[in-house]
Amino acid sequence: MSEGNAGPEGGAQTISGSEWRQIVNSATDTAIISTDPQGRVTSWNEGARRIFGWTEAEMTGESLDRIFTEEDRARGLIAREMADARTKGRGGGEEGWRLRKGGSRFWASGEMTPIRNGQGEIVGYVKILRDRTAQREAEEAIREERWALEILNRAGSALASETDVHRLVQIVTDAGVELTGAEFGAFFYNVLDQAGERYTLYTLSGAPMEAFSKFPMPRNTDVFAPTFNGEGIVRSDDITKDPRYGRNAPRKGMPEGHLPVRSYLAVPVISRTGEVTGGLFFGHARPGVFTERCERLLVGLAGEAAVAIDNSRLTQQSQREIEERKWAEEALRELNATLEQQVAERTEQLRQNEEALRQSQKMEAVGQLTGGVAHDFNNLLQIIIGNLETLQRNLPAGSGRLQRAASHAMNGARRAASLTQRLLAFSRRQPLDPKATNVNILVSGMSELLHRTLGETVSVETVRGAGLWQVEVDPHELEAAILNLAVNARDAMPEGGRLTIETANTHIDEAYAAAHAEVLPGQYVVISVSDTGSGMDAKTIAQAFEPFFTTKPVGKGTGLGLSQVYGFVKQSGGHVKLYSEIGQGTTVKIYLPRLIADGAEAESADALPLPEGQTEETILVVEDDDDVRAYSVEILRELGYRVLEAHDGPSAIRLLERQPHVDLLFTDVVLPGGMTGAQIAVQARQIRPEIKVLFTTGYARNAIIHQGRLDKGVHLITKPFSFADLATKVRDVIDAR
Repeated sequence: MSEGNAGPEGGAQTISGSEWRQIVNSATDTAIISTDPQGRVTSWNEGARRIFGWTEAEMTGESLDRIFTEEDRARGLIAREMADARTKGRGGGEEGWRLRKGGSRFWASGEMTPIRNGQGEIVGYVKILRDRTAQREAEEAIREERWALEILNRAGSALASETDVHRLVQIVTDAGVELTGAEFGAFFYNVLDQAGERYTLYTLSGAPMEAFSKFPMPRNTDVFAPTFNGEGIVRSDDITKDPRYGRNAPRKGMPEGHLPVRSYLAVPVISRTGEVTGGLFFGHARPGVFTERCERLLVGLAGEAAVAIDNSRLTQQSQREIEERKWAEEALRELNATLEQQVAERTEQLRQNEEALRQSQKMEAVGQLTGGVAHDFNNLLQIIIGNLETLQRNLPAGSGRLQRAASHAMNGARRAASLTQRLLAFSRRQPLDPKATNVNILVSGMSELLHRTLGETVSVETVRGAGLWQVEVDPHELEAAILNLAVNARDAMPEGGRLTIETANTHIDEAYAAAHAEVLPGQYVVISVSDTGSGMDAKTIAQAFEPFFTTKPVGKGTGLGLSQVYGFVKQSGGHVKLYSEIGQGTTVKIYLPRLIADGAEAESADALPLPEGQTEETILVVEDDDDVRAYSVEILRELGYRVLEAHDGPSAIRLLERQPHVDLLFTDVVLPGGMTGAQIAVQARQIRPEIKVLFTTGYARNAIIHQGRLDKGVHLITKPFSFADLATKVRDVIDAR
């Protein structure tokens, strides 16, 4: 048919091939494709190019199979469409995935019809196809929103009729798992423990409770803190790659055996008052599961949960108030019925308490009096016994009568000393049954009792001195004294900590004894009980051993623990020393006299000479206590050293800068003036890299080292130290490489 010619009757003009091509190509949002009877492409319009990406030249002669997925090709979908088109006049019509040139998929709908010639024979097919990806996504989004709305409405209805908090949060957790597609979810109740960092697992969904019960609750780490603090939502496609993950020492991520979590979503539940009630946590083992939509849905769910929990709390509070009012009314009725009897009982109780108080005060006064008498009497006995020992050593071998007289006098002096001990025991309520005791064995036997009493938050370390001497003491009362100190230490560490019990042989010299009342020089076994608690200030230390003095709240302590320890140790002829600093902890040292048993071999009188210094060796002593510094300087000079002294860190640094040579820095650990002993040592080594350092402190050696007060490998001598102890330690440090 020629272009532009009219029909015989002057009818409409016939459309030419080029015009037909323009019409087909103008359908840019629809693919119009023709094929031969075998399904090979014969024409490919502009809409097909835009939808599929192939040009007409690329597709002409190619099988139309190319636009179908591997699954549809395997099912023979193109052959079925052509068969339907031949037999039914129309094939296809089903929506499904189709392939673009780059291999990406899109959702499409289309149909196929046959092309017939003038004789009615099929000479090909026309495939018309439209891209329905956007419509499908919109429809899917509507379905998902309708489905989510149904879940939220169902949860909201359940929450509105529920008053039990546990069931409330279970409903919320189950709904959250369903909304987000999480493998499991949990609600953690925001309750701090004594350590201020643990939370209670309230409900779990999608996993058995045993999956979490064997692990500790989540702590206030970088991952969990934003939720428990109400700072915002945390969503991660892969939490194991989040920079906040794995920074919760001592662990470096999820503990072994934990449910696998890659996708992570956490939303805080915040009440009307702004309080963070807890957090909803959801996880999945596959990365990239949770979307912004999941986040948005959980925000709404968390809001419903917060309202429901607030309402439940108000209901429970109202019920408690009603119950309390009923209880108060009942108690008032009972009180009115038994008032006279209760007044009589209370009066009798007050009388007994007053009597106990008077008795306690009387015993304390007697104890102070007898203690003073015993101290003076023991000083006299020390002079008598010491001189008798000198006399016995120097009497001629043939003076039998004089030796017997000296021996009788010594026996009388020893009986007088025994009488003094009985006088001390009499001033207390309970009698003592002293026996020869190995303190190491006693402390080891208390291990189970201490662990059971102190609980899991307090770790106990015992350091038993080698070759420990025996003491004469009532073992049961000594156990009670150590337990008293351990319980006090536990109360000073409400968030947990370390308790160190250390035993050692020691010697109290004349200088220390002279500075402390009721302390005799000689050989002792020292038991140090150290904690890492809150510590005490100087005013509290001064009153610590007074009866009924306590820093605990009313009803939490009697104030008799330390006074009982003090009385027992004094009865046993020992000494108690308390060291403490705010924020650093407390050490209580019990000194018990060494027991020299009858028939024991006398110690060799030929003692090794003390190591001395050389005049060119210089020691810088840094000590804020004037008496201790003066004593240290005096004995170091007596040993032959050149000694410089300073009362604080800045003064010590100035001396180091001016002095041409200093061999040893001997410094207290804790000092005034803004510098600790450790800081002085650092600056001293910057000025003089070759300088040696010896620290001293009133804390027990092992407690300090194990708690990081001093670095590993430093040299330390604990107070009180003797002349011989200091002489040996200084020499060892100076001579060490």
